[in-house]
Amino acid sequence: MAELMTEEHRFVDSLENVVEGRDRMRAAWKGYFAMVPDYTITVDETYCDGPVVVMLGKAQGTYAADGRTSAENSWETPVALRARVEGGKLADWQVYADNEPMRQLMARHGRG
Repeated sequence: MAELMTEEHRFVDSLENVVEGRDRMRAAWKGYFAMVPDYTITVDETYCDGPVVVMLGKAQGTYAADGRTSAENSWETPVALRARVEGGKLADWQVYADNEPMRQLMARHGRG
């Protein structure tokens, strides 16, 4: 994924936390995939205006409590994503999603 990002890539999550730089984002994704190893996004609609793309769909995955996944820790939530492309690479990626399903799972396992 990191190879698809610009060096100055900027990621903004739905709580408005910002990660800047491809190397920092690579580390952030590595940590997130350790926590949600089967994280996927399903895109149902896409809207494009020049270098900006907006995607609507759902995000889903399974929270890996203590490194293990089980069906009871699966979650799904509607998601909107905004991407900006620069020179054929992803310059900006912003997520708009309800994090409550994931927060509840983390709290249930003493991590929230």
